[in-house]
Amino acid sequence: MSQQEVREELYVDQYTLGLVGPDQEWAGTVADGGTIETYTPPGCWGPMITPSFRGGHEVTRPIRVEGAEVGDAVAIHIRDVQVTSLATSTGSMAEREGAFTDDPFVDHRCPECGTTWPDSVVEGTGEDAIRCAECGANASSFGFEYGYTVAFDHENAVGVTLDEEGAHELALNAEEVMDIPQNSRQHPILLYEPDGMPGTLGRLRPFIGNIGTTPSVTLPDSHNAGDFGQSLIGADHDYGVTTEKDLEKRTDGHMDIPEVRAGATLICPVVIDGAGIYVGDLHANQGDGELSLHTTDVSGTVTMDVEVITGLEIDGPILLPNEADLPFISQPYSDDERNAGLELGIEHDVDVETEMAPIQVVGSGATVNDATQNAFDRTSKLLGMSEGEVRARCTFTGGVQIGRLPGVVQLDMLAPMDLLEDRGLDGVVRKQYGL
Repeated sequence: MSQQEVREELYVDQYTLGLVGPDQEWAGTVADGGTIETYTPPGCWGPMITPSFRGGHEVTRPIRVEGAEVGDAVAIHIRDVQVTSLATSTGSMAEREGAFTDDPFVDHRCPECGTTWPDSVVEGTGEDAIRCAECGANASSFGFEYGYTVAFDHENAVGVTLDEEGAHELALNAEEVMDIPQNSRQHPILLYEPDGMPGTLGRLRPFIGNIGTTPSVTLPDSHNAGDFGQSLIGADHDYGVTTEKDLEKRTDGHMDIPEVRAGATLICPVVIDGAGIYVGDLHANQGDGELSLHTTDVSGTVTMDVEVITGLEIDGPILLPNEADLPFISQPYSDDERNAGLELGIEHDVDVETEMAPIQVVGSGATVNDATQNAFDRTSKLLGMSEGEVRARCTFTGGVQIGRLPGVVQLDMLAPMDLLEDRGLDGVVRKQYGL
């Protein structure tokens, strides 16, 4: 398909080998106001154990959006997220010495023959199953420090962890059970057959861990964030950067925020012409913070509508979650609350600002504190406020939530509607919350 052929509806099932950036091949062009459907393979663990990958995820090729130019933004209205995997394995990771140089997610090498980013084959199951195609050595950079296997009940939105026998049975048919797409190049993590905490029941609610727009430089897809990106500073591989300032070219697509799910709207910066939307790293569930650093990676489909917001210069995402996902303090005012506020204003002779709307500004950095400061800076720039006023409004009408440790946050605020109008955000916010 020609990248210049504009489609009202675009289906994407082609993926990169762990990279995002302006040199990646386009998947096609979608109209401003058009619809994208993606079919994505699992994120973290599959690419992590497949040594030919340059990053820790397998995301779609970038999608060009008609009319999107540098300095604009793109609103991504997530209509639907469907998990197609029947099970997955996950847990906390252990790095394998000798299977990488600087970064186990990026610069893989065979610990025996030294081949960089080697092709690999599968022999049997378990943590020794991924073998270098050149010499036959175990070539994967990762094993489990503590791992578990989860089978899903899609109808009732629950999952249960399996014992040794159940995990082994699924490992024997790993690709089919995980529904690895035909064009995917990862090995399925079910092959590792971990069996920790068997019989544990968990609730499922799928979301997208890595979604956004293409950065202006090539980065490992898992490192397109201010926390994971720290490992690129001073790294002696093709994607290393020199200083912290170099990370400002990121677009923070890798958020791991559970509220990025069906019904939410994500507003992303455009830093290359065409925007280059990409999608990957679907998760079946996750608690705030992603405390194991990884969660339930799955295959699935995402349906989303896209809309260009002209001239909205931002350098990171703005999230408009489902109203049900907003903290109590940040929810839109009810009519009763507005009326009570107006009466209180009359009593105290002050004009009451009732035209307010919730926004969440995403920040990232080396730590949660750094990420929060990044979100303060972005919000100050977005709304033309001092940091003091941002802190005050976020204390009185909002707060901060942790997307991922060590450093991705959402800064909540009820923002004055007139300021949102000045930035061209009032329409998308009013539509999201029925204001």
